[in-house]
Amino acid sequence: MGALMSVHTNRHRRFLAHLRQARKDAGLTQVEVARRMRRPQSWVSKCETEERRIDAVEFADLAALYGKPMEWFVRKGR
Repeated sequence: MGALMSVHTNRHRRFLAHLRQARKDAGLTQVEVARRMRRPQSWVSKCETEERRIDAVEFADLAALYGKPMEWFVRKGR
């Protein structure tokens, strides 16, 4: 089970790196994202780190805001 956990963690870290990159590609700051998502800036920060998991609806909203298809965030080799 330990190997599964480490793979999951690596995949999650890669997802978070893509999340940060998508925000930057969209030319948005965390403050701007927070305002558009009607959340505090700390929420965006926690989503971009390993402090908070993003649910499916939030993920869809962020992907739309960043102008990226959801598949973009989970592709390997990015």
